[in-house]
Amino acid sequence: MKSVFITGTDTGVGKTVVAASLLAAARARGIDAVPMKPVQTGCSRNLAAPDLDFCLRAAQFKPQPNEQDLMCPYRFIPACGPHLAARLAHKRIRIGKIAGAFRRLSSLHETVIVEGAGGVLVPIDEKNSMLDIMKSLQLPVILVARTGLGTINHTLLSLAELRRAKLDVIGVVLVQSAPGKQGVIEKDNARTIGKLGLAPVLACLPFQKHFNSAAFTPLLSPVFRILEKPSYVDSSRCSRTKL
Repeated sequence: MKSVFITGTDTGVGKTVVAASLLAAARARGIDAVPMKPVQTGCSRNLAAPDLDFCLRAAQFKPQPNEQDLMCPYRFIPACGPHLAARLAHKRIRIGKIAGAFRRLSSLHETVIVEGAGGVLVPIDEKNSMLDIMKSLQLPVILVARTGLGTINHTLLSLAELRRAKLDVIGVVLVQSAPGKQGVIEKDNARTIGKLGLAPVLACLPFQKHFNSAAFTPLLSPVFRILEKPSYVDSSRCSRTKL
């Protein structure tokens, strides 16, 4: 299974749920997969990274102590954007350090599931954004978005930026963030995004009050089929790309 970068249209759209579900399903299949959260804000006082810990718990995986820093090189207590959190901590987020940590994890494990912070263009300093981290790692990308009203605009804009950066977009995963049935709006959103975004909607994950990764495993099977292929076609670029 190939490594992948999971980004989103915004914060709180379900990136961690998708990352945790993929990780748990991969490890259940016997794949040596590990999570990575390059930048985590909103950490506890002991700098525990909540998104990373969520993924590790979902997969029932305990990494080696020296790998924890590779999985999450930058941790900040303030629950705000990475650029502001780093500034308040008098630190600078360096893409080279993140890329180095990823390479090290890749040398130790078969698959690295990388989860970004916030949306595609969330800044990490005065010049660079989450998109620049993605460009550095050059991984295929999954875009996570909400199911409801407003998601078409946010998703198409995010896809456009990913394409402009010449990143390979596997597709979109929609996540329902509130209870209720999927109506005509949500179904049309998925259809419209798939048509206008030139990227397949790979899965629509329903709302869960209590997270259960196993329930999402069959829904994410299209993602696994792509990541387990030696190559795939990015439909918007019509070129065959080696992973």
